[in-house]
This record gives sequence, structure tokens and C-alpha cells, in this order.
Amino acid sequence: MKIGELAQLSGLNASRIRFYEAQGLIQNVERRANGYRHYPEQVLQTLYLIQCAQQAGFSLEELKQLLSITASGDVKQDELIAGLRRKIEQIEQMQRHLAQSKAKLLTVIDDIQSRPDGMGCAANAERVLASFRPSR
Repeated sequence: MKIGELAQLSGLNASRIRFYEAQGLIQNVERRANGYRHYPEQVLQTLYLIQCAQQAGFSLEELKQLLSITASGDVKQDELIAGLRRKIEQIEQMQRHLAQSKAKLLTVIDDIQSRPDGMGCAANAERVLASFRPSR
């Protein structure tokens, strides 16, 4: 299929598809005598996989590695699973970090809202900021 049809079916811009091709994520693209690219049907699946993986947090480099594992048609299941498990580990680390950040921000909100009666905003801001300064 031509790039316009592939773009329409995948919902991606033609430039994005050419970018993925240039990055080595899409292979087996045939050039016709007129210079047009001809994409095999399985490229559509590859594009869906790329979109799904990017939404899951995979970088293009990580995708290249995963796609190279499966490109030969002889899927190296152990390597593929190891790569997916590494991504899950990274996501779990991010979740822990985000949970810590959320807890800190909730503490700041509580500190701001628990302003002593009669204390002005500037003094309250100084009080809250003082709680972040390292002890000496």
C-alpha cells in the first residue's frame, strides 16, 4: 500500500511514518520504479505496536531493541519478556516517585491551609518555606 493509505488507516501523518522508517522501526519497505514507497500489510500492525508501546512509555530506542528481537520472525521470547519486565520495573519506580511527590505536595497544601489565626500570607509563606530548609 502507498503511504497515504497507510497514513489514513493508521491515523498517523505520512511524515511520522517516514520518520519511523528512517529510525529503522519500519522495515521491508519497497521502492517502486516511480520512486513511491510500497508498504506491506504487516507495517500497519507495526505502527499500532509502536503507538501502543509509546503510550506505555517506551522510547524509540527501546522499541528498536524490542522490534529487532521479533524482526527475524523467530521471536526470542526470553529477550522480549525481559525487555517488557524492565519497562514494568521502570514504570513501578516512576509510580513510587510520583506517589512521593504527591504526598509532599499534599503536605504543602496542608501546611498552607493550617495557617495560624491572624498570620498574614507573607508570614505563612515564610513558615511553610522554613519547613523545607535543611536543619543546621
